[in-house]
Amino acid sequence: MIKNELVIKSIDYIMRHLDEEILIEDVANYCHLSKYYFSRVFKAETGESIYAFIKRLKMEHSAFRLKVEKDKSITDIGYDYGYSPSNYSSVFKKYNNISPSEFRKSKHTEYVPNPFCKDNLARFQSFEEYDKQISIQELDDFVVIYERHIGNYIELGKNWRDFIEKYKDYLKEDTLLIERSYADPSVASIDQCLYDICITVDKNCSFDNVTTIQGGKFAVYRFDGLVQDIFAAFQGLFNVWLANSGYEMDERYGLDIYRAINWENMQVVMDLCIPIK
Repeated sequence: MIKNELVIKSIDYIMRHLDEEILIEDVANYCHLSKYYFSRVFKAETGESIYAFIKRLKMEHSAFRLKVEKDKSITDIGYDYGYSPSNYSSVFKKYNNISPSEFRKSKHTEYVPNPFCKDNLARFQSFEEYDKQISIQELDDFVVIYERHIGNYIELGKNWRDFIEKYKDYLKEDTLLIERSYADPSVASIDQCLYDICITVDKNCSFDNVTTIQGGKFAVYRFDGLVQDIFAAFQGLFNVWLANSGYEMDERYGLDIYRAINWENMQVVMDLCIPIK
């Protein structure tokens, strides 16, 4: 878990400005710290230099867009993150061991390797199957207590139990458990996935780790099954449904809203919510 509030604040800043050239000085100034002191604090908290973190997020986000925005050129996606065509291809290949064009060609609409289960493929349904299970909804803003993590999604179960125990006095009948995901484990290192776990609270809650998750227009898919099958469901929604739906994903991030959890057999009912324009 990331505990330093300034590091959390700096990550928010970085994610808002990924489509710009981000200098370490810019982030340090935003946090009102010197460049050198801030760099030490960031690496101590995350285990990664701020320069490497920024580059990694640019590569991960651009790879995700190469996958789902099939009609947008590789050149334009590279430009969106501040790279010239040749520079983007070089940096992308160095980071992913494959060129952007090869990466895009390698994406299948029938299956994807499951990084959490070696030698296992996550297979997709048809567009029609996903489409009939999706509703387009306008969601309200959510005021939440949250914790931010960098790690493997496999750790979610333990992190959720610890989080719920810590804030059990704030759980009410209508409290929602929400995950906000910033990384796609099919393109990001599974040990460096960035995510928030959250519970909804009253807007007058005075904790420091309270924020507002922006609502708006979402494509909402009701998932009812085992936790181990969520990866395949999400990948199918992005690779098959979103890519062929006519909708575009906007700058907000995806949400998972839990509706029921059976901790004993790790079966859940949850809404997988994709922000769309």
